[in-house]
Amino acid sequence: MSDFIILMKSELVVTTIIFLLLFVKIGKGMRNEKLLPLIQVLLLINVLFSFVFNKEGSLFDGMFSTTSLIAFQKSILSLAVYLISLLCSVWLKRSEHLPEFFMLMLSALLGMFFMISSGNLLIFYLSLELSTIPVAAMANFDLQKRASSEGAMKMILSSAFSSGILLFGISLIYGTTGTILFSEIPGQLDGSPIQILAFVFLFTAFAFKLSVVPFHLWTADVYEGAPIATTSFLSVVSKGAVAFIFITALYKVFQPLEETWYLMLVILSIATMVIGNLFALRQKNIKRFLAFSSIAQVGFILVGISAGNEIGISSVVFFILVYVFSNLAAFGVADVISAASGKESIDDYKGLYKTNPFLSWIMTLALFSLAGIPPTAGFFGKLFLISAGAAKANYIYIIIVALNMIVSLYYYLIVVRAIFIDKNEQPIDKIAISKTVKLALIICGAGIILLGLLSWIYEHIQSLTV
Repeated sequence: MSDFIILMKSELVVTTIIFLLLFVKIGKGMRNEKLLPLIQVLLLINVLFSFVFNKEGSLFDGMFSTTSLIAFQKSILSLAVYLISLLCSVWLKRSEHLPEFFMLMLSALLGMFFMISSGNLLIFYLSLELSTIPVAAMANFDLQKRASSEGAMKMILSSAFSSGILLFGISLIYGTTGTILFSEIPGQLDGSPIQILAFVFLFTAFAFKLSVVPFHLWTADVYEGAPIATTSFLSVVSKGAVAFIFITALYKVFQPLEETWYLMLVILSIATMVIGNLFALRQKNIKRFLAFSSIAQVGFILVGISAGNEIGISSVVFFILVYVFSNLAAFGVADVISAASGKESIDDYKGLYKTNPFLSWIMTLALFSLAGIPPTAGFFGKLFLISAGAAKANYIYIIIVALNMIVSLYYYLIVVRAIFIDKNEQPIDKIAISKTVKLALIICGAGIILLGLLSWIYEHIQSLTV
């Protein structure tokens, strides 16, 4: 029983918080002004608790397993959820269904935890569905906005389609190997055409969840229509969790098919970076801009995954940690401006520095990190990804990746220019920022700086991959 509690402590803590919120909802209830701080304290406890009492082991005949690296990955996701609760506190306080929103978010987080720790294809599929269905409901939380309903519909249809493809691939894997256990599948893979087909189906399902081109068409519409709290969760937590399990699937389960998946990763990562960058150049809405930016960032993540070794794992985990702070800072500023003024166009950001210097600097820091400009953490994150991807000496591939970094620098600087240089006859008025939101933005800004300066964080991640 003690092993069960310690190994599943992250899942048990999240489940406890969900039940507490359920009791609050079915009871007399609480006003949002009192309930939200309580939820934030519980989420902070969840983050702190994820760093202690960690133990490696497995349960249920290998169906559930955890390692030091998996525990750290869950800590990153828990931290991201906590920061979202702080950054979007203004919108959350206005919500008529605050407990339901967090129950959905934490249910999705619970599914991601089980997905990362899954040891066979059945648990992986069930946990993937648990992490997806609540997010579709979260996307439709702005009930008075038609765009929110449209985004939720597109997401649920895309998710259903990708789940069908995934199930078909799992059935073929089971039919050709006779097992669904991650530990036994590699020994049964012989590279036959039907196994390659099954792997392509599984790869496609991952590509849908990660918004890899050409499976990205739902992303921008969902990001634009959904509340920013949901958009932040999708862009950071959801993508991070899928990237973590994707590494496990490729490196451990489908290692015998490395030649096949390496070629697929190279082609799709280039397509994802190029399409993401080109479409980001055309965007006028800040949420759609950040959506295509996140698609391009996934392309860089695939570069690190293509390494196929421990360096690839550590570079991806470090980059996602950096991405949490960078992307949430950008979405946090966008949420503050949208909530106060209702403006989401990039043109509305012109002259923002004159009236809101704090928001301007945080947004600039976030965009510089996403672009990979030193000394921000994003520079080191992309440097480690490219270094890992260069392990196979495919230098043409690396040159294409570097050129895409230059393109991304251009469109990030367009926003920075609008904030600091371009003039606006009707700039956004001075915005009063709540202490909670300001604290979250400062945490994100500090994370962007410190992760780039403190080398021991990356070294610690490397030690977990050994």
